[in-house]
Amino acid sequence: MVEDELGELIHLADPPGTSGHVVLLRVLELPSPGRDFLDCEFVVETETVKGSFPVCVTSDDLDDWEEALGALAGNRFVSWLNSGRTVQLRIKPLSPGVIGVSVHDGPSSQVTVSLPLFPSAGWIDDQRGRLERVRRAFAG
Repeated sequence: MVEDELGELIHLADPPGTSGHVVLLRVLELPSPGRDFLDCEFVVETETVKGSFPVCVTSDDLDDWEEALGALAGNRFVSWLNSGRTVQLRIKPLSPGVIGVSVHDGPSSQVTVSLPLFPSAGWIDDQRGRLERVRRAFAG
């Protein structure tokens, strides 16, 4: 299964034993001939909310995610996939070790889920590694 091979482009989660908040972007399928995007889904889980949102991610989106990770490394706010064509992700550093994450499904349901996360040290490097793995598979 592709999901097992590619896993998650984005994996943001609280440490075990805490609130258990999770935001994922799972890669479901590589592009087939004639298509130039990845089939993905955002998954958001909190104590009271569990939802998923389908997303198509292009190679340009992957470039934009790389830029966003650079901004996050500089402790700056980012908005990714903000073209209006798909679900949007926003990440805002709130304080040391805390980020605010928002997933907004503007084109479809108009639902927005916002939550604080306490990602583990090195989370940005982890996201960069995930991005490189997906890029290799996308180009493959």
